[in-house]
Amino acid sequence: MTTLNINGKSRKINLPSDTPLLWALRDQLGLTGTKYGCGMAVCGACTVHIDGEPTRACVTPISAAVGKKIVTIEAIEQDQTGKKVQDAWLNLGVPQCGYCQAGQVMAATALLKNHPQPSDADIDKAMSGNLCRCGTYPRIRAAIKQAAGLPEVQS
Repeated sequence: MTTLNINGKSRKINLPSDTPLLWALRDQLGLTGTKYGCGMAVCGACTVHIDGEPTRACVTPISAAVGKKIVTIEAIEQDQTGKKVQDAWLNLGVPQCGYCQAGQVMAATALLKNHPQPSDADIDKAMSGNLCRCGTYPRIRAAIKQAAGLPEVQS
């Protein structure tokens, strides 16, 4: 039995230690906001925060998360920056199909926590590992800028 700190609560997980965190979150705990996209850490749909860092849950074994603070999309609004990002996402109508959006919001929140006034290059770098098959990238960029309080057009 493994105990993980997920969204501020101690949760017991009864899975082998090499099980990807994604499956513990979705299958054992019912936290289905974190999505399975590729299983290879290349699409970003499974992004969670581990000790504040965006992390791909599909390839992170639960053993690597023991003793660390895990935050999923279900609790990101409890973070002031996460709430600003979610509000901007809704205000600008960012989601189309919505499948990738949890990972996008998690990555954007981590970006703004580390770089409260990101440049376009900062946004590109932070969001490059998160794929959107619907191509909502312009709205994602605009929402990040809105959450940061930046003008939409930046030189």
